[in-house]
Amino acid sequence: MFDDFYRLNGRPFQLTPDPAFFFESQTHRKALSYLGYGLAQGEGFVVITGEVGAGKSTLVAYLMDTIDPARLTVGHIVTSALDGEEIVHVAAQAFGLRVAGHDKASALGAVEAFLHAEARAGRRCLLIVDEAQNLSVTAIEELRMLSNFQLGSHPLLQTLLLGQPEFRHTLLESPHLEQLRQRVIATHHLGAMQPGEVRGYIEHRLSRVGWQGNPDIDPDIYPALHEATGGIPRRINQVVNRLLLLGAVERRNRIETTMLDQVMAELDADGTRSLVTPVAEQVAPLAAPLAAMPEAAPAPYQAAPVIQGLDQAAAIALIENALAQRDSQIEELHHAVADLASAAQQREADAAAGNAQAVAALEAQLAAAKVHTEKLEARLAEQERTMRHMLTMLIEWFEGSEGQRVAA
Repeated sequence: MFDDFYRLNGRPFQLTPDPAFFFESQTHRKALSYLGYGLAQGEGFVVITGEVGAGKSTLVAYLMDTIDPARLTVGHIVTSALDGEEIVHVAAQAFGLRVAGHDKASALGAVEAFLHAEARAGRRCLLIVDEAQNLSVTAIEELRMLSNFQLGSHPLLQTLLLGQPEFRHTLLESPHLEQLRQRVIATHHLGAMQPGEVRGYIEHRLSRVGWQGNPDIDPDIYPALHEATGGIPRRINQVVNRLLLLGAVERRNRIETTMLDQVMAELDADGTRSLVTPVAEQVAPLAAPLAAMPEAAPAPYQAAPVIQGLDQAAAIALIENALAQRDSQIEELHHAVADLASAAQQREADAAAGNAQAVAALEAQLAAAKVHTEKLEARLAEQERTMRHMLTMLIEWFEGSEGQRVAA
């Protein structure tokens, strides 16, 4: 309705993913860089997480549009709650395979034969798994087993896992996924857009459907819209759809902040405001950074031709982010060591006082604290290795001819 009133040639704020409407916000630009780096490696797992509606599927659809299908064969899975055997059959179906039997062995054989045939034809294979938070641990582990297929020393399958934030925690915390964590070569959490990006996002989508300034939009509406939606693209789409519909019904050629208040009141009244207003995230107090799966530095242009390279500011941001992670881990380690020393002193004091019960309790506390400290030390060592790797790559990038061109 509103597209006719405003003379638009399409629906600018549809909720289904469409790469034609992809908007390169700061977080999406970083995600593209990590995806490009990961795909350039041709092996292992790339993990992208984000809130519902953050744009994960649109991001991947946009990236797939840049890839030559003659060089890369892509299978796509949107998961429900699958177990280990089911995921193998679904993976086979994602590549268009018909499996003769219904057992896992037949499905594995079909997938392996297909991957070998694609490799001999000069094509790599990528399996995209959307809504990965729905997978059981056994299904995730089965995906790791699929990544074992090789032709000589060359891996035959790479996997891109897309999931909501809880999937990131599953990868971190499950003791059964250690081997998979070691195979994750790039990861990024797709965050919300910044307040200053909302205007560009809305005008970009409108321009894709022939917007010529009708409706005019009050600039004050953009920060209010960010506050109302938390900067999540799908939530913004839902609210702006309602705004444009209201404007068309009331035959207005200017969208104003009072109209946003009216729309939010309507959402309150019909009980759907929770769909567009962010809920405060609850963070576990001892949640550790994703040191086992470092957010990898972007590859040079030569290694990732499927996307545009980073600019100088993005490269600096990568280093600053890594340094901040390292500093946070060092501070956490210092606190853990101090707590360990304090507990040890208290244990000695209780032992001297003959307080056996208190000594036993402190012994258990010390054992747990020691394990925690050792884990922190291991994560810090891994972060240091990642930092060295990132710096090496970025130095090579800036010294290369393409890197020098971008930096200039």
